[in-house]
Amino acid sequence: MPFTMTSLRGAATEAIATADLDRKTALAQEAATRWFQRRISLRSPLDPKLPDRPGRPKKPELVPPTAVKRRSLHSVKGRIALLHAIAHIELNAVDLALDIVARYASEPVPHSFFDGWMQVAFEEAKHFRLVRDRLRAMGADYGDLPAHDGLWQAAHQTRNDLTARLAVVPLILEARGLDVTPSLQAKMRETGDLESAAVLDVIYNDEKGHVAIGAKWFRFLCAREKKDPAETFKQLVRINFRGPLKPPFNDLARAEAGLTPSFYRSLTAVSQS
Repeated sequence: MPFTMTSLRGAATEAIATADLDRKTALAQEAATRWFQRRISLRSPLDPKLPDRPGRPKKPELVPPTAVKRRSLHSVKGRIALLHAIAHIELNAVDLALDIVARYASEPVPHSFFDGWMQVAFEEAKHFRLVRDRLRAMGADYGDLPAHDGLWQAAHQTRNDLTARLAVVPLILEARGLDVTPSLQAKMRETGDLESAAVLDVIYNDEKGHVAIGAKWFRFLCAREKKDPAETFKQLVRINFRGPLKPPFNDLARAEAGLTPSFYRSLTAVSQS
């Protein structure tokens, strides 16, 4: 590997930029491991510039969210389509976690902030590999179907505001995973696809921790600015997120992660056109 890893920001930027997905996930996990061992610095004057978009292979074709077909999980094709969509979400999640680290490496936050997000990056890389391995076991692969581009657009929208990024990415997009995954796990088991259900189990348990890291640092930033977290969240969502938040909500899992109903309940009818 020609890249020499000297700083966390440099390694995260390199991982975001690469279109080789095996290299991207390997770099994310290697950077996390070295950072946890304090073998690399946080940043260096030699760090490359963050790319506007993460590196991606030619496939899958990226389309608007409305163009991605929904299929029944009672067919193998339907389960492949769902797993492909999850793989795409997890891949974006790798880049989003790395982007929080690289983009905000000069923010006045404790080193434990970067510990948390590199833990997220490490686990999202693990999730992408798990889902991709499952797709391959089913005779498919990531890139075989179209995927939507909404996740990165949300990141781009909040690129200049760390508090807004935390509101939108972990506290809306990742929290959504806590809402929908339990029913998907149950449906996979109903169809007899226990292997896919087991992959979803790993993702679901880790995602609780990811939302908790987001909630912890969102509250930290609000406390530092003497702002009410729930009210600040609502304001940022109205500005930075299109459309209402959609129930059903997994209130228990959200609360365990530090995201109580006072944050999101009143936003279900708020639409930002």
